[in-house]
Amino acid sequence: MAEYIVAITGGIGSGKSAVGDRFESLGIRVVDMDVASRVVVEPGRPALAAIAERFGEGMLNGDGTLDRRALREHIFANKDERMWLNALTHPLINAWVADELTAATSPYAIVINPLLVRKDAYVNRILVVDVPVETQIERTMARDDVDSKQAESIVASQIGREKRLDLADDVIENTGDLDALLAPVQGLHEQYVEAART
Repeated sequence: MAEYIVAITGGIGSGKSAVGDRFESLGIRVVDMDVASRVVVEPGRPALAAIAERFGEGMLNGDGTLDRRALREHIFANKDERMWLNALTHPLINAWVADELTAATSPYAIVINPLLVRKDAYVNRILVVDVPVETQIERTMARDDVDSKQAESIVASQIGREKRLDLADDVIENTGDLDALLAPVQGLHEQYVEAART
């Protein structure tokens, strides 16, 4: 396992994956909890069977995969169901992430965690990718093909921007184009490599 772990967090539509991609291009192992959340509900996995049993076969696409949009709409309308789903999937996601970090061979490793609310014991540093709430809503509507009401609901369900920034050891403002990420990522990469050596 990499000895030094950086957590990237930020609200939906902030560009966490884009920042992670830049670190990955520098040879750093990046483990994304959003990817983990898809892996643990793949066909044949126990979590998918449990979801279908609780919420009905309507949560499955014709090919047996999870209909993520239908599930998202259902759980955002029902807090108890969202809590049940989190209790089912979070331990599975955490186990998958731990396995991936254990296999990391880069000088440090990154875990992208959109739900981070505190510095976990295994995390050395927190990098927040920040954008205004209005930008989050616009990007979420465009990316997920949802209306403004649903996008606002998703943003509102997450940790608030100010609280997230209070967690930050480092911040990248992601209001420009993708090329604007190169310089801040390179600077932080050098800092993290040095910190991992000490």
